[in-house]
Amino acid sequence: MFLFTYLNSLSKTPQKLKKRMLATWTPDQELNKVRLRSGADMKRKLTWYDLVALGVGGMLGVGVFVTTGPVARKTSGPSVFISYIIAAVSALLSSLCYTEFSVDVPVAGGAFSYLRVTFGEFVGYFAGANILMEYVLSNAAVSRSFTEYLSCAFGRNDPNSWRIHVHGLMQGYNMLDFPAVALIIVLTICLCHSTKESSMLNLIMTAFHVMFFGFIIIAGFCNGKVENLVKPGGIAPYGVRGILDGAAIVYFSYIGYDTVSTMAEEIKNPSKTLPLGIVGSVFIVSALYCLMALSLCLLLPYNMIPEGASFSAVFELMGWKWASNVVGVGASLGIVASLLVAMLGQARYLCVIGRARLVPSWFAKVHPTTGTPLNATIVLGICQASIALFTELDIVIEMISIGTLLVFYLVSNALIFRRYVILSKNPPLHTLLFLFLLSSTSFAFSLSWKFKLHWWNLMLFAGLTFSATIIFQYFVPMIIMERQESWLVPFMPWPATISIFLNVFLMTTLKMVAYKRFGIWAGVITIFYVLYGVHSTYHAEEILEMVVVDNVNANSSTQQQITKVDIQLV
Repeated sequence: MFLFTYLNSLSKTPQKLKKRMLATWTPDQELNKVRLRSGADMKRKLTWYDLVALGVGGMLGVGVFVTTGPVARKTSGPSVFISYIIAAVSALLSSLCYTEFSVDVPVAGGAFSYLRVTFGEFVGYFAGANILMEYVLSNAAVSRSFTEYLSCAFGRNDPNSWRIHVHGLMQGYNMLDFPAVALIIVLTICLCHSTKESSMLNLIMTAFHVMFFGFIIIAGFCNGKVENLVKPGGIAPYGVRGILDGAAIVYFSYIGYDTVSTMAEEIKNPSKTLPLGIVGSVFIVSALYCLMALSLCLLLPYNMIPEGASFSAVFELMGWKWASNVVGVGASLGIVASLLVAMLGQARYLCVIGRARLVPSWFAKVHPTTGTPLNATIVLGICQASIALFTELDIVIEMISIGTLLVFYLVSNALIFRRYVILSKNPPLHTLLFLFLLSSTSFAFSLSWKFKLHWWNLMLFAGLTFSATIIFQYFVPMIIMERQESWLVPFMPWPATISIFLNVFLMTTLKMVAYKRFGIWAGVITIFYVLYGVHSTYHAEEILEMVVVDNVNANSSTQQQITKVDIQLV
């Protein structure tokens, strides 16, 4: 019976897709009607300093300790700090786009909710699924780095000393990491208990972590040698191309600030607190990343920097055994803090996707006592613990970057569309044409750079991008409606335009294997939407809506009849 019903529903997929793919919600519906599906509300306990600490804690410990060493040695050389600056500019522009959306739609769905109210259900779902993939893979990868640095803290030189080698498994999947699994389990239990207590734990660990950062920066600048920045091969031994390729990889380091936007339902005074939390944390982390990368390259020539547990290993090579142990402890704390924040955010993404009925609604349930999305937290914890047990970092890192860049690209497009079409009430055709031209010229410029075409190709496509933006700004009016609870990105459309350009450019620098893996993932989530998501949301939003309307009409009719009888009796 169930199979027959499902096959009958499946046969109606085309008309359901037509009805649901571009269906949008208003911010008011997201804040009220959709949020009620979780049962209990999340508790508003977080302040501005909680958000800054969550943003800093979510980003620190991922980039510097995981990506800096490999990128410095194989991709950018001593100019890795410039790669961080380029990635920081892109992240900052994307964070501005996130901030405006998060203030206007202060729900836990982050990019999923922002894109769903702008471009419709499928685009929102696609972004949300990629954000979840990014979180799960990056958390699994970072938890394995925790094992490497923790072993250094206890004086072990081999990063794999606490892992178990299993013969017969494929290379890259044959080093079992049980400490990483144990860490994820412990953090999952903490997150199930309380958001505020988890935030306080993160605040304490982040404070200690920043102190360790200060120690490494001071040690590098005081004991390093400037000649290490230029020998061998100069400050940019791999050229400008190596710097930009490195920027695409270290962009992985900025995963975390978007977690702050997913805490919107648990924040006091979101319109003032969210901008400070998101933008402030990106500024702080960008400065620390650049100083840390520069410090590492001052201490040792880039071609001698170890790829695993780089900072601890560099101090070990310098003969500073005690410093190596100290850095191992600091890095371990930082990684725990970043994991805590990332796991906090991922559960809220899945919770809101469950509210939308794109995955089973069981994931949307908020525990009435703890005020946390308990089911989503537990299931995602199990998933990333399973991946962390087997999978090496280099297998997933570029796939993480491509998913992150794609979502940030979509959010920047959505902000332009929202400002010039939804808020300004302009016809959508001109804005959609501009966004198409902007993406096309950015992609053409990026391909020209990737395939080393003549310089005039780069000038042509850069000029077209610049000209299209000026023409669009001049001919398409933007009407700003001042509202009490609002925060607007200044100088539009330029910040969003530059963000789109940089995200497209950085995506094209990634290797083809990342696109192949991403293509498989995109196919899987699209099939899931066609086989499950669209049917579930059609039933929730279309059929049940009609039932509610019928019930309301019936109740209204009954009430009128009762009123008439009462009048006659009187």
